[in-house]
Amino acid sequence: MSVQVAAPAVELKELSGPMEKGCEATTVPHPSPGVPCSGTEREAVTAAERPPPGAVKVPQASAMKRSDPHHPQHRHRDGGVGVGAAAAAAAADGGAAAEALVSPDGTVSEAPRTVKKIQFADQKQEFNKRPTKIGRRSLSRSISQSSTDSYSSAASYTDSSDDETSPRDKQQKNSKGSSDFCVKNIKQAEFGRREIEIAEQEMPALMALRKRAQGEKPLAGAKIVGCTHITAQTAVLMETLGALGAQCRWAACNIYSTLNEVAAALAESGFPVFAWKGESEDDFWWCIDRCVNVEGWQPNMILDDGGDLTHWIYKKYPNMFKKIKGIVEESVTGVHRLYQLSKAGKLCVPAMNVNDSVTKQKFDNLYCCRESILDGLKRTTDMMFGGKQVVVCGYGEVGKGCCAALKAMGSIVYVTEIDPICALQACMDGFRLVKLNEVIRQVDIVITCTGNKNVVTREHLDRMKNSCIVCNMGHSNTEIDVASLRTPELTWERVRSQVDHVIWPDGKRIVLLAEGRLLNLSCSTVPTFVLSITATTQALALIELYNAPEGRYKQDVYLLPKKMDEYVASLHLPTFDAHLTELTDEQAKYLGLNKNGPFKPNYYRCSSCRARNCGMVGLEGPYRS
Repeated sequence: MSVQVAAPAVELKELSGPMEKGCEATTVPHPSPGVPCSGTEREAVTAAERPPPGAVKVPQASAMKRSDPHHPQHRHRDGGVGVGAAAAAAAADGGAAAEALVSPDGTVSEAPRTVKKIQFADQKQEFNKRPTKIGRRSLSRSISQSSTDSYSSAASYTDSSDDETSPRDKQQKNSKGSSDFCVKNIKQAEFGRREIEIAEQEMPALMALRKRAQGEKPLAGAKIVGCTHITAQTAVLMETLGALGAQCRWAACNIYSTLNEVAAALAESGFPVFAWKGESEDDFWWCIDRCVNVEGWQPNMILDDGGDLTHWIYKKYPNMFKKIKGIVEESVTGVHRLYQLSKAGKLCVPAMNVNDSVTKQKFDNLYCCRESILDGLKRTTDMMFGGKQVVVCGYGEVGKGCCAALKAMGSIVYVTEIDPICALQACMDGFRLVKLNEVIRQVDIVITCTGNKNVVTREHLDRMKNSCIVCNMGHSNTEIDVASLRTPELTWERVRSQVDHVIWPDGKRIVLLAEGRLLNLSCSTVPTFVLSITATTQALALIELYNAPEGRYKQDVYLLPKKMDEYVASLHLPTFDAHLTELTDEQAKYLGLNKNGPFKPNYYRCSSCRARNCGMVGLEGPYRS
């Protein structure tokens, strides 16, 4: 942003009292208004109008203030008007800052009118001079310098780049000479490394796992192809997998969530990464293909977030599944696709459903979204939540987190839900259960978090109030019918990064965030500690599937063993200086449990679980996949 200093419209008159420290005044007489004078003329005028010897100069108040002759300070004790008042009145009448000269005989005369201009003592730069282009550029650079001294991934490097060249058209190499990657700018690697180091401090379980299993190398020989959000937290996971013996190739599961500097840091470390923030749809699939289709390297494990990578391999390279040992999937959308493949008999390898593990559902989905929903909305809209009417579509763990955060901020929250169990939970938590059509005209914010498609349709969008904010907290961009908004009669206006105004012909507009994609990872960040729980769960699932003896897992979708869920939780407890109570032998026998766990039965899951072997009432009904 360029900052320009315009020439002042009004010249500063003589100031009353002494000048402030650091500034000095110069007297520049003007014989006639608007006519400049040379240095020689100025000396002649000054000599001609120099006051006679013995004259006393009386300082005056600023001409910006109107003097009151009736003010007590302007009268002598006998009631007459004093010299200062008379001179001030003369200054007011003349419209300029005049000085009164008192001669030895008592005669008062007006001194030459002057205009005083302020100069900085160190720069000697007059304010009434318009800066040149170079001067304005230098000023802008000096003002903005402080913002680049400290690094922020959310603003400085990820979102702002003067280079608009597509990374696909660049020839980049890391310091080792490798070019097997495609990122925005490999030169940002140093800043990305700092981000990763910060994330490591908040991911104790992954770091502990890296330390404990590094000698055993449980993933030696594993060739993992991944498609997840590429953030600092993902980088810690990838480097942990590498430390455990795996080879990794990675692409992004979301076109807006990649941190360019983190991707550069991974590429510099030798990880083949193909991702950058702001990919097109074509770029998205190209990056996935570059991860999979590489000469002399074939994956034997898949780590997916959303199912796009699995779908691409099934579509383009189905023969690869002959060597793939398993799939680990962490999103609702991806798990739903896996269950569809399994039901149709097309799932040809075992798959681990990480999304429905207790540690993922109860921590990542609930606590992460409870904090990140506010962060995403604040960064994009700068809005105040108190008193706002919000409708949250879906009351699973994500919906619960969003509702709790908004309610705590003073918002009026409505909930839509298809599942009577989740609906009853919403009512018991104090939220009003409605149909979307009932409140769509009055709400200020619409948030989707169902994992479904066409939750908010064009009909809903047409009926929304002016300036209604629409966003999605589910994984996929199918929940809001954004495609229906790309019509000739509607105008799209980019307000800021990831914020669009969609304007109707009558002037009504809605505020669409991240084009209907995942709000928190597209527009803000998420708590690192919570992601540590999910990432550790993913790592253990990969270890389990890769090392499982043949025949343990068939071509179906499985849940993470409960013992592993509890192990992940236990790795994070030391951060809080927490101390677990141990069962006595008698207590363990009474409950029928092992003293060391697991402490919950295998069918125990959270309320929004979609696993088929969950044991929840109504699981096989219309509300569960």
